[in-house]
Amino acid sequence: MLWIVLAFNACLLAVEIAGGIAFSSLALLADAAHQASDVAALVIALIAQALVERPGSKRHTYGLLRAEALAAQLNAVLLIGAALWVFIEAAERLSAPGSVDGAGVVALASVALLVNLASALALARMRGRSLNLRGAWLHMAADAAGSAGAVLGGVAVIAFDATRADPIASIVIGVLVVVSAWGLLRDTTTVLLEGAPRGLDLNDLERTLLAMPHVEAVHHLHVWELGTDSPALSVHVVLDGEPSLHDAQARGNELKAMLAERFGIEHATLELECHDCESAISGLHVTPGSDG
Repeated sequence: MLWIVLAFNACLLAVEIAGGIAFSSLALLADAAHQASDVAALVIALIAQALVERPGSKRHTYGLLRAEALAAQLNAVLLIGAALWVFIEAAERLSAPGSVDGAGVVALASVALLVNLASALALARMRGRSLNLRGAWLHMAADAAGSAGAVLGGVAVIAFDATRADPIASIVIGVLVVVSAWGLLRDTTTVLLEGAPRGLDLNDLERTLLAMPHVEAVHHLHVWELGTDSPALSVHVVLDGEPSLHDAQARGNELKAMLAERFGIEHATLELECHDCESAISGLHVTPGSDG
């Protein structure tokens, strides 16, 4: 399904660029820039699905999950550059508006609106919990709004000969592009800087760990993302009493199962202790010259 949506949107991107040039419509060119973000989002989603299935290697033990974040970050920077070009061109056309083929803009933008709405509906049915597909769906929904803006701009040109409506519509679409690109840049930077996943409450996570049976204390809690929708965790957990190795492993397995079920954390590394490691280190004394 993703390949079908990608093919339709790639064709639409080429048609909108050609139509924007042919009809002298900056709104169509701005919508094409936003359409490019949709195509990039779909490509990123496809790449992510392929990379998740690839096994790790001795050099890349977690696989190549971060490649998605690198590609998305570059895409976000390029999109912001395209939006800046739209704003500069729109400012020039507002001061000296040219002729615009309103009928051609309306016809082409209407086709784009139908394609974007159909794509958004298809992705809405299959997105599930995937952040990649959810992001692609948001791109499609925003682009549908941009296509609707281009249609309104074309209608204004036909009905009122309002040639300035086209650059105004392009500015609105450019703002949508910047918003989408900024969100993408923010999320990918968080992944690359190993920030905590968005939407994950670390205080709630710590409270939940402390509420588990036989857990006395929790410290050195770290949560980051290996890639989009691939959170990882490491934590030191102090168990009560003096459990055997078998009991400690069983309790660790219970904690990992809880983390996977409640927080979606499949990659969890637990350091199980029967006392706080920091207090043990601070209380350790070594006599110089001893054989111990």
